[in-house]
Amino acid sequence: MRSSLYSSVLVLALAAGLTTAVPAAATPVAVTGATPAADLAQKPYMGWTSWSMQSSKYPGLNPDGDYSYLTEKNVLKQTDAMASKLKKFGYEYVNIDAGWWRDMAWKPEFDAYARQAPDAGRFPRGMKPVADDIHAKGLKAGIYLPVGLEKEAYGEGKVPIWNAEGCTTADIVYEDLRTTNGWDSAYKLDFSRPCAQKYIDSQAQLFADWGYDFLKLDGVGPGSSKSGDNYNNVADVAAWKKAIARAGRPIHLEISWSLDINHVADWKRYSNGWRIDTDVECYCNTLVSWENSVDDRWDDAPGWTRHAGPGGWNDLDSLNVGNGEMDGLTKAERQSYATLWAIAKSPLYTGDDLTRLDDYGVSLLTNREVIALNQGSAPPARPVTASGDRQVWSAKNADGSHTVALFNLGDSPAAVTADFSTLGFSGRGKVRDLWNHEDLGTYKDKVTQTLPAHGSRLFTVTPRGPEQQTTAYEAESKANTLSGNAAVGDCAACSGGSKVGNLYQGGKLRFNDIVVRKSGRYVIDVAYVSGDPRTVQVSANGNGSTALKFPSTGDWGTAETIGVPVTLKAGTNTVTFDSGEGYAPDVDRIDVPKRS
Repeated sequence: MRSSLYSSVLVLALAAGLTTAVPAAATPVAVTGATPAADLAQKPYMGWTSWSMQSSKYPGLNPDGDYSYLTEKNVLKQTDAMASKLKKFGYEYVNIDAGWWRDMAWKPEFDAYARQAPDAGRFPRGMKPVADDIHAKGLKAGIYLPVGLEKEAYGEGKVPIWNAEGCTTADIVYEDLRTTNGWDSAYKLDFSRPCAQKYIDSQAQLFADWGYDFLKLDGVGPGSSKSGDNYNNVADVAAWKKAIARAGRPIHLEISWSLDINHVADWKRYSNGWRIDTDVECYCNTLVSWENSVDDRWDDAPGWTRHAGPGGWNDLDSLNVGNGEMDGLTKAERQSYATLWAIAKSPLYTGDDLTRLDDYGVSLLTNREVIALNQGSAPPARPVTASGDRQVWSAKNADGSHTVALFNLGDSPAAVTADFSTLGFSGRGKVRDLWNHEDLGTYKDKVTQTLPAHGSRLFTVTPRGPEQQTTAYEAESKANTLSGNAAVGDCAACSGGSKVGNLYQGGKLRFNDIVVRKSGRYVIDVAYVSGDPRTVQVSANGNGSTALKFPSTGDWGTAETIGVPVTLKAGTNTVTFDSGEGYAPDVDRIDVPKRS
């Protein structure tokens, strides 16, 4: 939950002073049956979240006002549907999002220790019986909190902290009551004061006592559209990790939203997953729309790719592909959406109404080959061709095969080609279509498919030819020509210890003396460094240039490789990288395929 709608309702509640205290929770009781801590997030989690339907204006979903979908009745209805339809495919978490402690007018409730307490209208039996019912179905229960001490819980600083003698809410925040989180809806906790950790300990213990297996901590910064010291919540996340370890029940800790990649080491150290982007929901009459903001993920995911792995994953947000009418997407868009989430190794949690899945939605959510790809040991895929409307993403699997996804992000049909040279081999490759469970036979040098607007195909390609041999040309070679601002700089991550950078506003790098034996189309591998997506004009032999967007490598100290098509003539060639009027990526080297 991250929306501006939430912010508006919250501000109104604060202005009205709408805060209710409820009796304190009982003494902690040990809860059994949880996943061992060492096993958490060994693979991307799968499940369901309430937020997509809470945030939608789809007719009938929120009859009692914004976010009113969230009730015990609706959560348990989705639990039953998951247990009967999706559990056998690996879906297991039922995650309750924002509002469980707020009534339909968004008035919050807290216990006697400043901890969020369930709204009796939404959850009349409280939160523990709901978790118990979810567990009875063989599933796991998830819950939600915003980061910080919610302003309504402060109680003039006089509210005691549970199990922390002498501590009150005045002792856990900064004296100036500075605010934090993505909506400035909470006071920032001051972890130089021991009482602050005790407050987090009390919240974690409450969730453990209730039997929750998952916590989404939202509005975390740097990120969540905020930066600066007040919005640096690294200490909060670290405190939650410590508190969960003390609580006696392993709890998966997921943090949100649009987290700052410059703090990825912190997110990896203290949490099990991190939302890399803004909400996928459109806050409109459907759950999502292609433009807001499903299609953003193709630009935003590549920089994070290498940070995902057992113990922590890049979270692309909910996967809403189960009901075409409610989702607001075409079939082609739904498949592309599911394809990217699967190959990026994102958690697979849907926000759809599981009681109303259409046949196509069921086929997308339950395809065992695609799920196995997401849940298996192969690394996340990333682009292997320069970004544009026609993209190819790939990852090498442990058995030597390659996951290959073709995407047409354009608004009209187009042919998309995966050149086998970009996968590291030449000649023939055996191709299997994962969505359709079909072996397509053997292809030579490449596989090309015509895709509808916003369409995709997902393959496993198994090499049947030799490893692709290439000739490397270093960007910093004295044989090359630099012009404009272009300059050689040090690069520890680069193959020769150097790169050519400062390619901006007319800066150019021309590789000279590129020799090939045969004329034709070549896909050269460009090793580059770019802390954000950048476009460069590429041309060969002074012919017309093509503007190609290179995906982010995540920072300015990491090199990645991307395939760039050029037409070369037999003999000696030049290849030029021109920044034009903008800013281009730094270039490490190019590898040109050899042909016999």
